[in-house]
Amino acid sequence: MTNSELLTSSYDFILPDELIASHPVHPRDKAKLLVYNRKTNEITHSHFYDFEKFIPKDCALIFNDTKVIKARLYGHKPSGGKIELLINRPLDANNISVYIRGKVKVDTQILFDEGLKAVVKELKDDGSRVVNFLLKEELIRFEDMLPIIDKIGHIPLPPYIQREDNAQDETEYQSVFAREEGAVAAPTASLHFTEGQHKRVCQNHEHAFVTLHVGSGTFKPVEADTITDHPMHSEYYDISDKAKEILDSNKPILSVGTTSTRTVEFYARHKDIQKGEANLFLHPNNKPIRVSHLLTNFHLPKSTLLMLVSSFVGVEKAQMLYAEAIKNRYRVYSYGDAMLIL
Repeated sequence: MTNSELLTSSYDFILPDELIASHPVHPRDKAKLLVYNRKTNEITHSHFYDFEKFIPKDCALIFNDTKVIKARLYGHKPSGGKIELLINRPLDANNISVYIRGKVKVDTQILFDEGLKAVVKELKDDGSRVVNFLLKEELIRFEDMLPIIDKIGHIPLPPYIQREDNAQDETEYQSVFAREEGAVAAPTASLHFTEGQHKRVCQNHEHAFVTLHVGSGTFKPVEADTITDHPMHSEYYDISDKAKEILDSNKPILSVGTTSTRTVEFYARHKDIQKGEANLFLHPNNKPIRVSHLLTNFHLPKSTLLMLVSSFVGVEKAQMLYAEAIKNRYRVYSYGDAMLIL
């Protein structure tokens, strides 16, 4: 590995603003698909509705079935000052990591509709806050809070989608196979599947589901000059018995998304631990050891996700693929187009 592959600056690129997708395409599978074959070094420009014809023979697919919660809450202090709170992830049943827009200190109370209240317990150095939630003055567990925030919360669209969420986002910013509530960001490669296409792929190919509850740390750019100095965020994962069976076999794996990839690769390094906290940082100095093929969207400059893509193809090739996508007007980020690395 060259020194340049350790430099965060090697993962920067210029992206025209007009290519940032603020809305999804309809239908979902009409998105563009850039296919890169590492063996032949060939690039094919296609569409997602043709995804299945590129799936290698005898390959198993791993999907992330996490479901995005309405993690953005608008409330106010008892004094009336408005506060925006973004749930990041539960640390345990009662202590929840959040980001708060507005000045708060320990013991600050934030009031929401439906009798829900947050009390700030700790201010973290990384800018996050730890809060407890109370319902009608009684401490409430995270899982018991989900039906309430489903009523009063908002879909937490990524910061680069510069608009308010709407009713359409409740279904569009969710995969058709989303099942396990807990993510604050969608596993975006999954968003391209229609119900029919997903059903067809699952009928024709061995597959399984893992759960990785994506946290807002997924959007955090790497600020250290050297990528290995970046403190990687941690996310809760759970691997189904069916997925474990596939992961423990020698079958080639096509991982649907970076989140599935992180889960599979964390498990590959920590055998028999089917659930817990995953904080694996994949990059060219820490390459995949279990995933054979990757389906992914196009990611932010200097992001851990772009570094993960580079762990499959190297920095120079990743930059070349992104330049090719930009030249061909691929739409990028969560509601953007897709890339398949074979």
